[in-house]
Amino acid sequence: MKITGNVWKFGDDVDTDLIIPARYLNTSDPKELAKHCMEDADPGFAGKVTTGDIIVGDKNFGCGSSREHAPIAIKAAGVSCVIAKSFARIFYRNAFNMGLPILECENAGVFKTGEKLSVDFDTGEIVLAESGKSYSTKPIPPFMQELVQSGGLMKHIQKRIK
Repeated sequence: MKITGNVWKFGDDVDTDLIIPARYLNTSDPKELAKHCMEDADPGFAGKVTTGDIIVGDKNFGCGSSREHAPIAIKAAGVSCVIAKSFARIFYRNAFNMGLPILECENAGVFKTGEKLSVDFDTGEIVLAESGKSYSTKPIPPFMQELVQSGGLMKHIQKRIK
């Protein structure tokens, strides 16, 4: 799996309340959640993000609550993946369960909003399009890629039992 997209950079400790504020948790509709994705971190984000864009965070991305709404909102907003120095463990698993690919990259701090990245999930290679500079990280394991390609854990299970 390979993707290319523009970076939206956020810092350390982006919690699930910044990703999708609690005031919108009265719905689980992905389209509605997408309208409010990252609203408290960047009020215009949902209106500016385009399909295929990439969110980049620093350390501890997705900390806070265990709400599945956070990766659902990111995915529904059209974001193709999230790259961060580290993720909160529950967000890490929820992201794959919802079909959102994520990568831990020690060098995530070098990426800036507006830069274009190419990401190869099979090899873990992240390339800055303009300079061609390459960064390596652990690739997404094949089983986790299957979850993403299926659209998440539940869809993956449904496909397997048919």
